[in-house]
Amino acid sequence: MSLTVRILLGFVVASLLGTYLVLGPIMERVERQYLEAAEEPMVDAAEILAAWVSRELELTGTLPASLNAAFAAAQGRQLRVRIYDFLKTQVSMGAYVTDANGIVLFDSTKPENVGKNLSGRLDVFQTLRGNYGARSSRENEADDRSSIMYVGAPLLVNGQIVGVLSVYKPQRSMFAFIHGTAKRLEWLAFTLTVLFLLVGYLFSRWITQPLEKITRHAESISRGERPPPPRLPGRHLKVLGQSLEDMRDALEDRKYVESYVQTLTHEMKSPVAAIRGAAELLEEDLPVEQQQRFLGNIRRETERLQRLIEQLLSLASLEKRKRLENPAELNFARVVARVVDRVREQFPGVQFITRLPEQAKVRGEEFLLEMAVANLLQNAAEFSPAEGTVTLELALTGEQFELRIRDEGPGIPDYAQEKVFSRFFSLPRPRTGAKSSGLGLCFVQEAVSLHGGSVTLENRTKRTGTEARLVLPAACAKQRTPH
Repeated sequence: MSLTVRILLGFVVASLLGTYLVLGPIMERVERQYLEAAEEPMVDAAEILAAWVSRELELTGTLPASLNAAFAAAQGRQLRVRIYDFLKTQVSMGAYVTDANGIVLFDSTKPENVGKNLSGRLDVFQTLRGNYGARSSRENEADDRSSIMYVGAPLLVNGQIVGVLSVYKPQRSMFAFIHGTAKRLEWLAFTLTVLFLLVGYLFSRWITQPLEKITRHAESISRGERPPPPRLPGRHLKVLGQSLEDMRDALEDRKYVESYVQTLTHEMKSPVAAIRGAAELLEEDLPVEQQQRFLGNIRRETERLQRLIEQLLSLASLEKRKRLENPAELNFARVVARVVDRVREQFPGVQFITRLPEQAKVRGEEFLLEMAVANLLQNAAEFSPAEGTVTLELALTGEQFELRIRDEGPGIPDYAQEKVFSRFFSLPRPRTGAKSSGLGLCFVQEAVSLHGGSVTLENRTKRTGTEARLVLPAACAKQRTPH
C-alpha cells in the first residue's frame, strides 16, 4: 500500500469518525431545541386560554359556552400557510380542562375523555400544586412518532387553583421541520466530508510527491541511467536528495574505476605483448628487412595504444558529465553534411547517398554531435563492401529529428545484438578482419543521451546490412522538414 493511500485512508477514517461523533449529538440537540421552541408558544397559548376561562368561571361559575365552538371553528378551517418549506393545512393544537381533582370537564378533540381522571398526569399533577406542568406522551407505545406535547396552566378563581387548562400538540407536526434540518445537516456533513477528503488527497499528494520523485530517481539509477537530480522542496528533502546524489556519484566512481581498470587491462594485453615480443626479437642479430618489419609492428601497436587511451579519456570525460555545458541552437543537417564530406575522403570506393533538409534546428554541442555522427558513419563505411552504398536520411518526425544511416554490410550476429554499445566490444571488419577499440558506439550513446535523444543499431529487415537510428529533439516543435 502506497504512502498516498495510507494518508488518504487516514483522512477517510478521521472524516467518518468525526461525522459519526459530531453529527449524532448535533441531531439530538436540534430535535430537542425544536421541541423546546415549540413548547414556548404553547405556554403562552395555555396561559392566555387559562386567563380567559378563569375569568368566565369567576363571573358565571361555569366554563365558557363558546370554548367548544371556538376550537371546533378553528380546527375546521382549511389553511394554506407556507412556513418556509412546510405547508400547514389545519390547526393541530387542542386543549382540555380539568377541575381541582383532575377530572376532565372539556376536551376539544377527544370528547370521549370527558369524565376521565388525569390527576396523575404530570401537566395536571404539577399545575394543581402551583408548579409548571408539562409532559410528552405517546398515543401508541410502539410508534415513537406518535408523541403529544402537553403544557398546563392553572385556572384561578379568587386566587385559588380550581382546575387546569392544558394545551396539547402532536410532535408529528414538528417532525417536518426536524427532518428538513436533518437533511440539510446531512448534506452539509457530506459536502464537508468530500471537501475534507479532497483536501486530504491534495495534502497526501503534497507530502508524497517529493518522495515519489526520489523513488523514481533511485529506480532510474538502479537501471543504470543517469537522470538529473530531482528538485525537492524543504531543507530535509533537499538534504536527502543531495545525499542520494552524492551516494550515487560515490558508487558510480567506484564501479567506474573498477570497470575501466579491468577492461583497459584486458585491451592492453594484446598490444603490449606484441610490442614486447617485437622488442625481444630486435635484441637479436636480424636482417635489416626483419628489423624494419618488427619496428613497424611496434609503431602500429604503439599508435593503437595511443588511440585507445585517447578514446578512453574522451569517453571517460563524457561519461562524467550530467548535462551539456554550452548548448546552442545549431543546424544538424549541416553537421551531418560536413561529416559525410570528411568520411567520403577516407573511403573513396564507398558511395554515400544523402537525403538532408536545408534546416534541422536542434540544441546541443556541435563537437559532440559531429563526433557521434562520425562514429556511426565510419562504422557503416567500414562494414560496407568495397563498392557498397551507405545511405543517410534526416527527417523531422513529430517533435524530433531522426537520422537513419543504412549500410550493406553483413549485419550484426545474433550473439552481438545486446553488446554493440558495450564498452570495448567490437566485431571484425569484413574487408580487413581488424577490430576497433570498441569505444566508438559507447561514445555515441553517451553523447546522444546528454542531448536528450536516443540511438539504436539494428539489422535491416528486408535487405542485408544494418541501420543506425539517431534521434534528437527538435529545437522548435513547430518546425517542419522541407520537401
